[in-house]
Amino acid sequence: MKYLLALSLFVGATSFVVPTRLASRIVVPASETVFSSTSVTENRPFGLFSVAEAPVRTPETSERVDAVRKRYFDASIDAQNAKGCAVDTGDEWWRDESAVNIPGGRPITSSDPLRVIVAGGGVAGLVAAAACHSQGMKVAIFEQASQYAPYGGPIQIQSNALRAMEQISKKCYDELRAAGTVTADRVSGLKIGYKKGVFMGLGPGYKKGDWLVRFDTLQPALQAGLPATVVVDRPVIQQILLNHGVPENTVRIKSRIKYYEELGDGQGIKVVLEDGNVAFCDVLVGADGIWSSVRKQMHGLDKLADGAAASGAAGGALDEREARRMAKDSILMASGANRRYSGFTCYAALCEHRASNIEEVSYQILLGKDKYFVSTDGGGERQQWFALIREPAGGVDEEATEENPEPKLRRLLNEFNNEVPGDANGDVWDDFAHELLRATPEENIKRRDLYDGQPLITQGWAKGQVAICGDAAHPMMPNLGQGGCQATEDGFRLSQELATVTSTKEISESLQTYFQKRIGRTTLIQTAAQLGSDLLVDFDKMMTIPLVGPFFLFMTQVSMPYILRFLYTASF
Repeated sequence: MKYLLALSLFVGATSFVVPTRLASRIVVPASETVFSSTSVTENRPFGLFSVAEAPVRTPETSERVDAVRKRYFDASIDAQNAKGCAVDTGDEWWRDESAVNIPGGRPITSSDPLRVIVAGGGVAGLVAAAACHSQGMKVAIFEQASQYAPYGGPIQIQSNALRAMEQISKKCYDELRAAGTVTADRVSGLKIGYKKGVFMGLGPGYKKGDWLVRFDTLQPALQAGLPATVVVDRPVIQQILLNHGVPENTVRIKSRIKYYEELGDGQGIKVVLEDGNVAFCDVLVGADGIWSSVRKQMHGLDKLADGAAASGAAGGALDEREARRMAKDSILMASGANRRYSGFTCYAALCEHRASNIEEVSYQILLGKDKYFVSTDGGGERQQWFALIREPAGGVDEEATEENPEPKLRRLLNEFNNEVPGDANGDVWDDFAHELLRATPEENIKRRDLYDGQPLITQGWAKGQVAICGDAAHPMMPNLGQGGCQATEDGFRLSQELATVTSTKEISESLQTYFQKRIGRTTLIQTAAQLGSDLLVDFDKMMTIPLVGPFFLFMTQVSMPYILRFLYTASF
């Protein structure tokens, strides 16, 4: 019942910002065409932006498939080769100490703008830097990883994040939309993963693969005047931002921040790197992920609060050996950083496979006992999938041997077994999970434990001339697909507040305003993602209860337009 209460509270809170006209629900069978090409111009909050149009689904051509896969491959090679990253010359602006440590601060002008260092070169850091650059600030990114290494394939850039990006950089926005695959033109929702009865047979029960809830993610976007959600490969996003969002040589890799020192109110910051280099700036932004070293110092956390876990740029472990080490290190870091182990380990992969339901379904979750299987269209006739399994933190898979050359794949095939006798619970799963697993090579499957955290309402996101954003500020479970989207909103809002600064003495106040404008929205989304993730693995239990199960499904379906209209806003 706590979940029903939580859902009611979330819907109640978001209803204050949702127009009375709700988005339509999907009420036709998944095989029918439900969208047509149309323009929406009413209720548009920003008249200068492109008109939102309803996309029409057409099967991908072989040319499009080849182009999407080639762009992913090329961007991955560029990332591994650190293309677009800086090579030290010795005359970088951040080496100039004379620009800071000025008593009383200094005025900000077009010829002498704010100097911003961003810790972390993942999506959050690149967006924050691009946003600040768009406002005329000098920017530099210090990334601890030695290369960009994508984890889990494409990521969703939902409608709200696309609008934020459009305001940051029209060129990046256009490139992202051109590179992306629309997922809002088909059905999304929740399915039951296996045949499921109800309490004492009081009801028809459920067949494996039955839809429980279906979401229309397109109408809420169109009614808000926003573009439809797309998925884009992570390395492609990174290369777009490197090429069009920030100046050349903005990102310096192998640059882990050891500590920083504030030189005085309005007098700047001294940043010391582990390689011995020293940098100077007006503003330091921690976009360095859930184990943020900037947050560690800002909040005075335990010495175990950060470590060598892969950053946002790496996106995950570079290899299996590092993944095994990270599984153990993360337990210690979580205890020092006040982060929460979600209870889930997550297997993820991108497979080159034309899904059997590709023309009808873009996103679906198969629900089971203490586990669920998520899949989404990755574009280019590829499917991205995640298998979340509830178990203690720190677990690792067996190492590959001649007898068991595919330990991760073998486990997953058993966990989602589609043949009698089924999984360890005796449940025989819908064929779709097996379809994707069988199309995935063992080496493509990555595993990591999922951590999130409580909203930093009292601790804050800013102190003095230092602020945090993205996962450093609000790590969240992935089931709403809003982690990267909220980081994009952060970058936009941060740049907007810093753009009002006329003297370095005003930096601290502007960063506090940034925090105050963002904390309410991210708290709701972070909490909803956490509760939603916990709920998904208890769905099975709830479905056995007469009246409660059907009522919960009804409430979930009715609430989704409210939730989506809250997420898909043009103001943040």
